[in-house]
Amino acid sequence: MNVSDSSIFDLAPVAMWIEDFSGVKQLFDRWRAEGVEDIRAFFREDMSRVEACSRAIEVLRVNRKTLSLYEAQTLEHLTSNLSTVFRDEMLDSHINELSALWNGETDFESMGVNYSLSGRRMDIHLKGSVLPGHEETLSRVLLTTEDVSERESARRNEIASRQYAEGLFSNSPVSLWVEDFSAIKDLLEDVRLSGVEDFRVFLDVHPEFVRQCMSEIRIIDVNQATLELFGASDLNTLLARQNEIFRDEMEKPFREQLLDLWDDKLHHHREVVNYALDGSIRNILLHFSVLPGHEHDWSQVQIALTDITARKKAEAYLEYLGKHDVLTKLYNRAFYTDELNRIERKSQRPVSVIMMDLNGLKQVNDQLGHDAGDSLLRRFGEVLEGVVSRPFSAARIGGDEFALLMPGSDAKAASAMVETIHELLHINNQFYSNAPLSVSIGWATSREGESMDALVKRADMAMYEHKRLSARDPLNPDYAKVSRG
Repeated sequence: MNVSDSSIFDLAPVAMWIEDFSGVKQLFDRWRAEGVEDIRAFFREDMSRVEACSRAIEVLRVNRKTLSLYEAQTLEHLTSNLSTVFRDEMLDSHINELSALWNGETDFESMGVNYSLSGRRMDIHLKGSVLPGHEETLSRVLLTTEDVSERESARRNEIASRQYAEGLFSNSPVSLWVEDFSAIKDLLEDVRLSGVEDFRVFLDVHPEFVRQCMSEIRIIDVNQATLELFGASDLNTLLARQNEIFRDEMEKPFREQLLDLWDDKLHHHREVVNYALDGSIRNILLHFSVLPGHEHDWSQVQIALTDITARKKAEAYLEYLGKHDVLTKLYNRAFYTDELNRIERKSQRPVSVIMMDLNGLKQVNDQLGHDAGDSLLRRFGEVLEGVVSRPFSAARIGGDEFALLMPGSDAKAASAMVETIHELLHINNQFYSNAPLSVSIGWATSREGESMDALVKRADMAMYEHKRLSARDPLNPDYAKVSRG
C-alpha cells in the first residue's frame, strides 16, 4: 500500500481492517485433505472449529474509524481485546464469511453483532474482499464494518410491532375480519356522481344495489376466533360457504351500513344475525372500522364480531319470565293487566272474559304436599295452552286463579271455548283418574259502553257463583255447569 493509499485507508469514513487469513487457509487445506465437503455442516457439528478459524486470523492494520467505532486507543489495544469485540452471536455470522472463502469466493458480506471495548452492542454490516494477488494464500483480506444498529433496531421494532399486531389479531377472543371495501366505495362514488342526494330513497328504489355491494366485499383474512365462531375448519371452508353464514336477515343491517358509509361514518356498530355452518343462529354485535391510512379507498377495514347469542337468549328468557308464569307456562298477572289495558285503549269490542279457579288446591297442598299441587297447576296450564291461540291469551293471575281474554269474541264464541275447556278437562282426568282436576268457571261478554274492569268483575262474580254452588253439593249435576255473568 503506497502513501496515497495509506492516507485514503486511514481517513476513510468507514471502519476498515486488513487481516491475514492464511492461517484459515491452512485449516481449510487440512480439512479438505480429511475429506470435508460440506463446510457449513462441518462447522455446525462443532462450533469450536469456527473459533479455531477466528483465532487463526491476524489483524494487520485498522484505520482511525475502526479505533473510534470500537473505542480503542491503538491497534494493540484493539487486538488484545478481540475476545470482547467478537463474541456470542458473532460465531454464527462468521460461518457465512468462512463458507464463502471455502467455496473460492473472493468477496463476501454478512450481518453480525460486534461489541465496543466498553461493551456497547453494535449491529454490523460486514463486507470483505481478498486483495488482488492474495487469492491463493488469503494473506491479505480487506474488511469493512459498518455500524447499522439504528437501522437494525428500527427493523426489529417494526418486526416486533407487526408480530404484536398479528398476535392481537390471531389470538383475539373476538372474531376479527380484515376486508377490502374499495369496490363498494367506487360504487357509492358512482351513485353520488350520478346526482343522487337521498341515498335512502335510492336504496328503496334499487334494492338490488345492496346485494351488488355485498357481492363486492373481498375478505383478506380472519382470525382463529372467527373459524371457531362459525364452525369452519379453515379459511378456505369459511370463504367457500359464506352464503350459509350471511343470509336472510343480513341484507337489512348491511343496507344500514351502506347508509352510514354514504354519510362518511367510517366507524359504526349494530346488532346482526349470522349463522354457523351447522345452521345454528349467531346473534352478533358487529363493529365496523376503516383502518387508519385507508380512509381514501377503504381497501382495509376491520370487522369485529362479538357473539352475543347467550346474552340474547338470557334477555329473551328474562322477557319471557316478565310475562309468563314459570310453573304453568301461561302468561302471568303482569301480562294480563297490560293486555286488559291494551284492549281497553283499542276499544276492541266485543270482548269475552273467562275466569277460572282450580278447586281444592289448598287441600291438595296441605294433604299431599306442594309437588302434588304444582302438578295440578301444570296440568291445567297444559289444558289452557291447548285451546288458546292469538289473539286470545290465558294467564295465571293468582295462586289458583286463571283468566282467559278473548278480544273480538261474542257470547257464542265464549260459550264454545268453555265447552272445549271442559272436554279437554274430561280427557285429562281420564289419564289422571287418581287426581282429577276440578275447576270453577265463569264468563261474561262485554255490553255496550262497558269498561274492561266491569266486564272482568261480572265474569269473576259468575265464577264465584259457580264455585259456591259446587261447594254446596259437589255431587249435584249442576256442579259441572258453568256460570255466565
